Amino acid sequence: MSAVPEGAAALPAVVPGRTGPHLMQAAFIVDDVEAAAQAWTRATGIGPFFLVPHIQLAELDYRGQPAEGIDFSVALAQSGGTQIELIQQHCDRPSAYRDTIAKGAQGFHHFCIYTDAYDATRRRYLDQGFISAVDGRFGAMRFCYIDTSAALGCMIEIVEEDAGQTEAFTRIAQAARDWDGTTDPLRPLFA
Repeated sequence: MSAVPEGAAALPAVVPGRTGPHLMQAAFIVDDVEAAAQAWTRATGIGPFFLVPHIQLAELDYRGQPAEGIDFSVALAQSGGTQIELIQQHCDRPSAYRDTIAKGAQGFHHFCIYTDAYDATRRRYLDQGFISAVDGRFGAMRFCYIDTSAALGCMIEIVEEDAGQTEAFTRIAQAARDWDGTTDPLRPLFA
């Protein structure tokens, strides 16, 4: 027996690493990414977390103007259909992270949409009057943080589908499915 009422369209499944309109990630700003990942694992059982230390993001626009890059680290883990991202900004430069979470504070920052329709998705938010707090690139992959904080209490990150990113997201999700709950709770994403 189907859980979808007759005549109704089935909603797409939320699949890590698969593009779509769903919010695939919840991200938090933290003071110490490794300590936060360990705290998340202890408190929730979520893991393992994959660490990407000291990302040097050089190519970006901050609120429509070219800006100096930022230095930050992330830890990523999968919980069901949602990826958890923990972010620690190491530098004191202005950023989408500092726009809503002050240095020394911790808290929820954004949801992420991973999409193969980057331009249309970004335009949808801009057409509603929201502004882009950050536009940048990791290699060829584009991303932005749309400042929806006044309307939603958080930002929305939009990330362009990329084969390497999809592979990393899939690896994180697979590790969560196979994890025994104790072995190597913090791992490098790129060894």
